[in-house]
This record gives sequence, structure tokens and C-alpha cells, in this order.
Amino acid sequence: MSHPTTEYAFLDAGTLAERYAAGTLTPTEVAEHVLARVAEREPELNALYLHEPDEVRADAAESTARWAAGEQLSPFDGVPGTVKENVARAGRPKPSGTALPNPPIAAANAPTTDRLLEAGVVIVGSTTMPDWGMLSSGVSSLHGITRGGLNPAHTSGGSSAGAGAAAAAGYGPLHIGTDIGGSIRLPGTWQGLTALKPSEGLIPLDVPYTGRTAGPLTRTAADSIRLMSIVAKPDVRDYLTREYREMDWSLEPLAPAGLRVAIQLDAGSGLEVEPETLAIIERAASLFADAGATVEPLAPFVGAEVLDGLVNFWRSRSYADLELLSEAERAAVLPFIVNWCSAGKDFTAAETVRNRNCSDEMARLTRLATAPYDLVLSPVTPVAAFPAEDPMPITDPLATMGHISFTVPYNMSGQPAVSIGAGIQADGRTVGLQIAGPIGSDDRLMRVAHWFETVRGSGAEVDWNAIP
Repeated sequence: MSHPTTEYAFLDAGTLAERYAAGTLTPTEVAEHVLARVAEREPELNALYLHEPDEVRADAAESTARWAAGEQLSPFDGVPGTVKENVARAGRPKPSGTALPNPPIAAANAPTTDRLLEAGVVIVGSTTMPDWGMLSSGVSSLHGITRGGLNPAHTSGGSSAGAGAAAAAGYGPLHIGTDIGGSIRLPGTWQGLTALKPSEGLIPLDVPYTGRTAGPLTRTAADSIRLMSIVAKPDVRDYLTREYREMDWSLEPLAPAGLRVAIQLDAGSGLEVEPETLAIIERAASLFADAGATVEPLAPFVGAEVLDGLVNFWRSRSYADLELLSEAERAAVLPFIVNWCSAGKDFTAAETVRNRNCSDEMARLTRLATAPYDLVLSPVTPVAAFPAEDPMPITDPLATMGHISFTVPYNMSGQPAVSIGAGIQADGRTVGLQIAGPIGSDDRLMRVAHWFETVRGSGAEVDWNAIP
């Protein structure tokens, strides 16, 4: 199936850059195709919070003029993209997915927004998220339900819900989400995308805290690499970041020959991995072995008590926000979130400190277990996409987050981890392979992910031209 009026919306950033440079396509033409795609899909998907077509057209026209004058800001000037609604855009509200009145207005751009605008990227809009980013779905008191771009009956994943749906639906090639426990990689696995949680602070944040990162969601590994070349630049506003070596954002695929690779199929906590997912990940690992990697099993390294403690700390942290609200304001927050974080109100001070310390213990355990390896392979999550209406794969708000047991350790350890499509279940639901590496190895990690795309086979990847 083709998209006769929106065909340019599915072109990757590299193709757009080449055609802009050759003069065979303009940012204005591409913007019109993307806007047509948004108009066609958005009533059902609900992926965008802020979307101003006139502004998109004006920004694209300025880019078209720059290309005509040979004054383009970067090779990706005029390429369409989006940012998650909690990534600040000056003068625009940041409601964080809640229907609370009078959301804060961003006084300045986030570093990521600045880098995109400096490169000339045309921001199509801000994408939706669930309340306070504490759900793995697109269910929100403000937005309603954001649905999966591949199949609207399925979840978009979360909390970078709209970013994932926008990427899958063809709202341009470049999309930025955020992640504190899997919020980039979960939309990635459930929508067949490449979704990178980078090394801690590699993409600077203006609101940094333990485990939080920003990162790309794209339809190809190459576009994630291109996006990293734009936004992975130091910024003084991120006071938690470290100094990284200069990254080489090469698009040359890197086979894992000679690398020591671990495969982890049991996280030691959370949900059991579904059989079809398990088989897909085992097949993926065999491709690494066939390419000359030494592949070894990795035993569980984070126990349930550590995961539970971290989640309980998150409950308390969100309850600290909830507690400040009036009864009328609390009624505006999604009931699932109210129940979820209210479970954190009765922890003692000592229990709260011990729960907070679980993030440090998780970091210690993760770095220690993975230190011998160049790469660690695993499922992104034990379960495939669930119904779009459900807030979580586990619908009891008092249960722990048993679906993030493979993802969250790398948030706490600061290591990069990418979800890349590895297979499709019999019912059409996509399964992502998580590939993690040492801190600061993001460029090599993404080259390996790019290689994996070349060997995984057509049956393991989404046919984007067939998306309705």
C-alpha cells in the first residue's frame, strides 16, 4: 500500500537531506505531506498535544528559502520532527499529561529543542504523554487515549506515547521522547521502532534527575544515529551530566565479530517472558553468534526487592506532587495515578530513604553484572502490546511495574540501551530486542543496531508502506 498524498512523510531523514541538497524536493513539499498525514491519522491516534499547521508551514518555508540560497543550517534543515510535551518549548505549556488547570508555561527551550531548531528541524508538534509520565501507555486525564500507530487497538506504549505513535504513523522521521524506566524503549518495542535511551546526560536535560534521559524514536537505526548527531551535544543546564568523548555518529553498520555478548532471558523480577517473545530474542542472539560474537547467558542480577523499592520511591515522589493539590485538582488527575501514588504516602522517612537507595543499588548491580561484556541482549519487556485503553499491562495500581524489569536497570546505571525490532508475533504484534552497552559507547551501540537491521530479515521488520 502506498500513500499517494503523503508519500514523503515516510521518507527517512537521510533521503530528505539528499533530495533537499539536490533540489529535487523542498521542505515545503514535505511539510504538506506530513500535515496531510497528521490530518488523516490524528483523529484516531491522538499523538499530538500541540500542533499548529500554520507555524509548520512557515518554518518549512523559511527552510526552503535557506536551501535555495545555499544557507541551510545543517544537512537536516527542513526535516520534520516532534518533541514530547515535557520537553520545553519556550512560551508553550507543559502539562505533563494531566488535566490540571493552569499548566506551567516554559520560560525557555530545553536543550534538545534548541539543538533541533539550530539544525533547522521543522517541529511538527509536541507529543502526548500519560499523567506525570508514570504509565507505560498513552492513557491520560488530559489527552484521553493515544493509540498505537501500527494498530490503533493496541497501546502506543509510554510514557513517550505520542512520540512513538507519531514515528510509526509517518509524522516525519525524527522524534524525541524521554525515559526514566523504559518510556522510550517500550513504545519502541510495541511499535516496531528503533528507540534509544542514551548514556546518562549525553543528551542534556534542563530538568535532570536520576535515571532520566531524552532520546530518539525513529523508524530506522540510521535515523536515530542522525538524530543523535543533532542533539547529543553538551549543555551547561544539565548539571548531572558527565564529560563524554566526542562521538562518531557513523552510519557504517558494525558487525559484532569478536565482541563478548551476554544474553539475559530472565530479569529476576517482574513478569515472565512470553514464549513468542522468548523465541524471537533467542533467534536474534543466534544472529550475533553467527556473526562471530561470543554469546554467553547472563543470570538475573536485580532482585524483586530492589525493583519494588525503586517503584515505591517513585510512588512517594509522585505523591509529594499529589499532596499539594486541592481536592478539586486531585479529581483532575487520572484515578489510576491517584491510586498508584497514594500507596506511597504512608512510608516512613526511613523507608523512603531505603526505597530511594534502591536506585543506587540497582546501578551497582547492573554495572557489576554487565562489566565483562561489550553488549547485553535481552527482551525489552516480557509482554507484547496490550489494549490501548489499559493504563498498564498490569492493571492493578498497587502491583509493582513488573514489565520494566529489563529496561529500568540501565536507567539507574546510566548505560545506553536501544530497542530495535527483532520479530513479529503471529498476531502481528512487534517484539523489540534490547541491546545495552557500557556508558559512553552509544555510537558503537547504534552501529551494531544498524548492523542488526541488515541481518534480521524482512519478516522481523515493519513494512512501513503498508501502514494505513
